[in-house]
Amino acid sequence: MSSTERFLCEAIALARDNIREGGRPFGAVVVRDGEVIARGVNEMHRTNDPTAHAELLAIRAAGQALGTLRLDGCAVYASGNPCPMCLATMRIAGVREVAYAYSNQDGEPYGLSTAAIYAELAKPFSEQSMKIDYVPVRPEGEADLYEAWRATSAK
Repeated sequence: MSSTERFLCEAIALARDNIREGGRPFGAVVVRDGEVIARGVNEMHRTNDPTAHAELLAIRAAGQALGTLRLDGCAVYASGNPCPMCLATMRIAGVREVAYAYSNQDGEPYGLSTAAIYAELAKPFSEQSMKIDYVPVRPEGEADLYEAWRATSAK
């Protein structure tokens, strides 16, 4: 068995345990240099938090364990196809490798596919079903928000 298959089996085992706890069939592990840094399962059912996806919780735990926002050199192994939110988070964190065991096609008959969200996000803002507006508000008499941040972070 390859290391990819071994880590995917661990993610699937986490997902199966989560099903037994009343959760959704999603588990994830974050790995660096062949070592599991963090694990996560979908906790939406426990927290009523729509962002409590297995991948996000594993990424949060990995950041805490490593003491950094950057997960360069890490890989994520997930039981299911990562949703756009999870995939974007992985990119922001610097994850360079992702593997998953169950596809959106596998999940579609069970209402577990995020393919429609991917398709929606591929459209320009003006064509998406969610109203998204750029409104360039700049409160008078205040420093530019981003400039204020740069001035503070440069210290």
